[in-house]
Amino acid sequence: MGPPESETRPEPSADLQRRMYELMMLMKTTDDRVVKGIRTGEFISYYYSHRGQEAIAAALGVTLRQTDHLVTTYRGMHDHIGKGIPLVHLLAEVLGKSTSPSQGKGGMMHIAWPPSGVMLSTGIVGAGIPVAVGLATAAQLESADRVTAVTFGDGATNTGSFHEAANMAAVWASPVVFVCQNNLYGEKTPVEKSMNVEHVADRASAYGMAGIRVNGNDPDEVYGALHQAVERARTGGGPSLVECMTFRFRGHSMGDDMKYIPKEQMAWAEANDPVPMYRQRLLSSGVSTERELNDMEEAAAQSVKEALETVLAAPPPSIDELSEHLYANPDKTPV
Repeated sequence: MGPPESETRPEPSADLQRRMYELMMLMKTTDDRVVKGIRTGEFISYYYSHRGQEAIAAALGVTLRQTDHLVTTYRGMHDHIGKGIPLVHLLAEVLGKSTSPSQGKGGMMHIAWPPSGVMLSTGIVGAGIPVAVGLATAAQLESADRVTAVTFGDGATNTGSFHEAANMAAVWASPVVFVCQNNLYGEKTPVEKSMNVEHVADRASAYGMAGIRVNGNDPDEVYGALHQAVERARTGGGPSLVECMTFRFRGHSMGDDMKYIPKEQMAWAEANDPVPMYRQRLLSSGVSTERELNDMEEAAAQSVKEALETVLAAPPPSIDELSEHLYANPDKTPV
């Protein structure tokens, strides 16, 4: 069995609740605008929407410190925003502009921004998980007060890399938090057809680590679980597996018609959209006023508008850029 988990999880302050809604709105607004641009032919990008999973990334964003590390996936724009990558850098990467951190060669699958702690995004399912354990081990060796979080989908927990990394992290008591964003589908395969355990979190007991399952559409509940897991890792208590139950409103990638998702399931998911539901909670609890929330939404729209205008005006990478940063080029090999 894994280490015992306290029954009482911390609750976010009113300030943190407002900040989580700000982040959720920015994530949703950015995703909506990118999807609109691709669908209308305004620009071209190979994109994987995170729409519906904003609550998880917002809670993670307010829980981690800037100095903490994050490893995420190709469906990670919300994670990137939550961890603080500037929108101009993020959108420039997605749209392949020369002003992006990788000069237009990374794309959605390969976004990194070490100044905010985003160390890796990977297009290979499950591949980021052992890298995250490596980053956490580095923190141990350096005696650094740093936690690494790694996010992935339910499908990644069926890969060998997940199991090997989870076992190693548990044996070494690595300061890492495994965050499964369980959106119920691994590409087009329902989760119940790809594993024979009821919950991903149940797998934690095989490695002797804490396993927690939460409503991934509830930012407050996700925050409580993640805060507990991050503090456990930071204080030497080892890794945790936090399974956040959510839903993917858009297809696996652009062009996916989503015919494999039952209509009643999609209707249920849309009725439980985390963004408007959290908005209503902040209103009904008195944490925010209608005016305050409107201001947050307008600010998100303006931020996306300004960032996208800057990015669209930027030049694409030159042909010469193709020969830069390549180890195979003997003239460009680092000494």
